[in-house]
Amino acid sequence: MFGIGVMELSLILIVALVVFGPKRLPEIGKGVGQAIREFRKAGQEFTSTLTEEASRPTPLENKSSEDSSKPADNNNSPKA
Repeated sequence: MFGIGVMELSLILIVALVVFGPKRLPEIGKGVGQAIREFRKAGQEFTSTLTEEASRPTPLENKSSEDSSKPADNNNSPKA
């Protein structure tokens, strides 16, 4: 995933255990897990919103489709 092997991950966990202690480590892990979950949820919401907005026609597209449905007026002479 990030180019981290088993040995590197083990070393990081051992250092975290020494620094934070065995009592705080589960709390920190839970907090990190919740943060990752929220980040993924926000990313999915952003992607779905972006996809939804991209599929919705813009007001300019609506106007051009209305203009093309009207009959063309070929009489370009000024009215007196």
